[in-house]
Amino acid sequence: MNHEPDFFEHLRNELRGGRMWLDRAIVLGYAVAAGLAVVALTMAVDWVFARFQRAFAWQPWLPLVVTPVITVGIVWATRRFFGAASGSGIPQVKAALNPALPPERRSLFVSLRLAAGKTVLTVAGFGAGLSIGREGPSVQIAAGVMQHARRWLSPNTTIDSRALLMAGGAAGIAAAFNAPLAGVVFAIEELSGRIESRASGLIITAIVLAGLVAVSAFGNSSYFGVIRVPPFGWEALLPGLLVTLLSGVAGGLFGRLFIASLTGAPGRFNQWRARYPLRFAAACGLGIAVIGLATGGTTFGAGSEAVKDMLKGHERMPAVDTLLKFIATWLSAWAGVPGGIFAPSLSIGAGIGQSVGQFTDASLAPALIAIGMAGFLAAVTQAPLTSFIIVMEMVDGHAMVLSLMAGAMLASLVSRMISRPLYDTLAEHMVAAAIGSPSPVRTEPEPPMAPEPASVPEPPASPDPRTRLDPDLARIDTLSPPEPESGPAR
Repeated sequence: MNHEPDFFEHLRNELRGGRMWLDRAIVLGYAVAAGLAVVALTMAVDWVFARFQRAFAWQPWLPLVVTPVITVGIVWATRRFFGAASGSGIPQVKAALNPALPPERRSLFVSLRLAAGKTVLTVAGFGAGLSIGREGPSVQIAAGVMQHARRWLSPNTTIDSRALLMAGGAAGIAAAFNAPLAGVVFAIEELSGRIESRASGLIITAIVLAGLVAVSAFGNSSYFGVIRVPPFGWEALLPGLLVTLLSGVAGGLFGRLFIASLTGAPGRFNQWRARYPLRFAAACGLGIAVIGLATGGTTFGAGSEAVKDMLKGHERMPAVDTLLKFIATWLSAWAGVPGGIFAPSLSIGAGIGQSVGQFTDASLAPALIAIGMAGFLAAVTQAPLTSFIIVMEMVDGHAMVLSLMAGAMLASLVSRMISRPLYDTLAEHMVAAAIGSPSPVRTEPEPPMAPEPASVPEPPASPDPRTRLDPDLARIDTLSPPEPESGPAR
């Protein structure tokens, strides 16, 4: 027989659980720390990239020297000290959440040490003018901060490391984009496939606290301001459809190219990359510098300022510059530096939308730019819900909800005909390298979450020194030993 909840009994139980409240306070503190880490990354990136732009304006030839040199230094430090910090950061979090990965090996991909290294190396990448974003690194950094809370929780706590990783990743996206709803959807669509009721409260709490920290630092305005979309009807159907299809095809090719480059697919250049990683990084850095000079600096950095100017109608990105931004972003990732692709993808999508607007109706340009951003990002990540919500929150485009949703869904469908899911494929190769599997390890349906035991088994023996962490081509045995994820406070 069902009974109504007894309020006073539940209140007494809550007040008696002193250790439970301490665990909650620890998690809340780490959620604030995760937000502070993302804010620190954002401020450092903005400061360093402003100095790079100032140097470029003073001596335009300077990137021809600075960019290759710094790129080589970043790749060397990444391979030597922070092997799993290379790349976006989202595949690493997905790899840590993969059920095939033993829990004691999660710190290979997400840890406080990696979070610190990722922060420094990502900032250095912006100092070199590389075409990278900070949003993907924010996911790995925030997840690394949040999962560290596990070691201070009581042995019998119901808060497990998987929930902490998902909460940290979602908080990283929410704080980086100032898009809390996107953080929730990202946790469902990209990190877990579903959220159980026991983890939902923790995830939302982490998003709220990390978001509040970001809002306190940067204000509560939309990332790209407020989009001004004039009323439009059937005349916008064909231009919008064209932008969506172009974004889907371009995003699918982008993902396929990244997968082939970063998973060590057979080829002369990948063999050279594996054999001479520093020389390859120098060549990529030089190529990025040359592209930057050819475009007048448009392709340097994440491209967020160019998107803001395009949405305001102050700047036009030629189609060739959009293509060169595509190539610069690919070279930046292929070099093996830490850095995300979210912001560059938004810049490329905006360029596609603007190019179509120039040949159709100029008054539709802001709407086509927003559709291009959502479509290209959805095609690259194959996460349409997260993509359209990110763009909607970044441009305050609630009037375009249906258009953004349709564009993201259709572009994602087109991309799936061309490429495998980018983040899933990279994560599978990372897990396969970590456990010594000869083939990529696919993610299986997750079992219901349960409290982790008070003790964990001893870490397994180090893998063969020849094993490499795809897609980073970084040796696993250069990483720090896994840290226990549970146990009494020390």
